[in-house]
Amino acid sequence: MEIIKLIGAIFLLGGALSLLVSAIGLLRMPDIYNRVQVGTKASTFGAIISFIGLALLKYEMWFTSENWLGRAIILVIFILLTNPVSSHVLMRAAYFMKCPLSKITKIDMLKDDIENKIVKDPNDE
Repeated sequence: MEIIKLIGAIFLLGGALSLLVSAIGLLRMPDIYNRVQVGTKASTFGAIISFIGLALLKYEMWFTSENWLGRAIILVIFILLTNPVSSHVLMRAAYFMKCPLSKITKIDMLKDDIENKIVKDPNDE
């Protein structure tokens, strides 16, 4: 039982470190597109690892009325479904609001797709 709690604490520590890396990445990235990408990837991973750690810490209550494992699984699924979608919507909105790219950005593939009519430009409506 104590081994499972130790593993849960390690998972919580890993999740906290991932969230710390996400926060540092938000400060260090040059433009909004990179910031959203770093924030989404690291915070998604950090939250998932933290919820797994929480479920392991509450191991003795898995099969009781306070089912922490079930709650953790539901939260992980919710995060996996919503974080990528919200980051995509944020970046797309920023692009069409003409937020500037970083000076070190070499390729703008979305611009090429809009010019080739692969992606619909919302300004054309």
